[in-house]
Amino acid sequence: MDEIRDAILADDLEAIGGLPTPASYRAVLVRKDEQEMFEGLPTREKDPRKSLHVEEVPTPELGPGEALVAVMASSVNYNTVWTSIFEPVSTFGFLARYGRLHGLAKRHDLPYHVIGSDLSGVVVAVGSGVNRWKPGDEVVAHCLSVELEDPAGHDDTMMDPQQRIWGFETNFGGLAEMSLVKSNQLMPKPAHLTWEEAAAPGLVNSTAYRQLVSRNGADMKQGDVVLVWGASGGLGSYATQLALNGGAIPVCVVSSPEKAEIVRSMGAELVIDRSAEGYRFWKDEETQDPKEWQRLGARIRELTGGEDPDIVFEHPGRETFGASVYVAKKGGTIVTCASTSGFLHQYDNRYLWMNLKRIVGSHFANYKEAWEANRLIDRGLVHPTLSKTYAMDDVGQAAYDVHRNLHQGKVGVLTLSPAEGLGVRDTAKREQHLTAINRFRDV
Repeated sequence: MDEIRDAILADDLEAIGGLPTPASYRAVLVRKDEQEMFEGLPTREKDPRKSLHVEEVPTPELGPGEALVAVMASSVNYNTVWTSIFEPVSTFGFLARYGRLHGLAKRHDLPYHVIGSDLSGVVVAVGSGVNRWKPGDEVVAHCLSVELEDPAGHDDTMMDPQQRIWGFETNFGGLAEMSLVKSNQLMPKPAHLTWEEAAAPGLVNSTAYRQLVSRNGADMKQGDVVLVWGASGGLGSYATQLALNGGAIPVCVVSSPEKAEIVRSMGAELVIDRSAEGYRFWKDEETQDPKEWQRLGARIRELTGGEDPDIVFEHPGRETFGASVYVAKKGGTIVTCASTSGFLHQYDNRYLWMNLKRIVGSHFANYKEAWEANRLIDRGLVHPTLSKTYAMDDVGQAAYDVHRNLHQGKVGVLTLSPAEGLGVRDTAKREQHLTAINRFRDV
């Protein structure tokens, strides 16, 4: 790995293809024999710092249509947290099911799980049948892994029965010095970004793009009022940018004055600080408070001049879902991609059916949607929301911070890259967008 890293740092990318593939590499992983270590503890008390390990692992065999990538940087997503605390289920069940699919898939069913669903880096080797990518290419990766042997996936690859999230439902993820991906996960690295900045948007930007912009999601149009929960967070920060970029009107819900300032700096004008306004959507564990839904709806109309949201960008889940269904306009759309506060949602169905609202489920993105989302990053129309970067040895702390919501935007992790600030190829474009690129830094 040292030879490969040195060649990348020396900009000698043509030499990468002539270097031997390392027999092993350092990786962030969870262990199968520890998957019950948090049993009986409340979710909040489960500590990723105890379950995430950095260890040397063997380099997997390279198969047809695949690529090995030297990973310069990665990032922490909420699925990193889920994996680390073994919720809602241990990911080793995913790996076992994948391993039963075919002979090559058996590589993934191991007593350890190398995690991570983002990367930026350089292609080291490609398998047979790969034509678009070659050793030395600077890339980022999206996290959709598909087999595409079933016709169901050929209109929208997210509908492939064998659709998986790389680094969560597969092994050999991006929180490592090396990663194994399918070649159709690769996209060009934006040349004006550092390694850690380029690694930050992949999962969340693509997810927000499909959820909000794509016809497979909410199909947002100009002028739509979009309620964005957690508007300064990993998903919400991209949803806010996509709404503003697409001529929509975001109503940004945040949880502190500092977060309110961040979304205002992105250009959002309508902001609700839910902590300052004291919203409590649940009276207790079993009972929601419709009066609080009504109070939120009134506040939204106050900000918008009397309009309800055309689209509610949902991802907190249980805590907010009842309110989301209530506040959406008649004929509006609640589009959901996650449940970070709980998977069992409750809402008053009268407000859904009698007002002809729709709930749309959205999960990550297909290759075309991910490519389009990455293109917006490359053109400087959407920017990374990286707030802080950790060394790989400190990834447990990084995941803990995301688990406890102690972060803003996205949290990055350096893997092969020895320092922040490396990997920029287009300095002129970077200078043009530097303020926006650094907006979340160290907030």
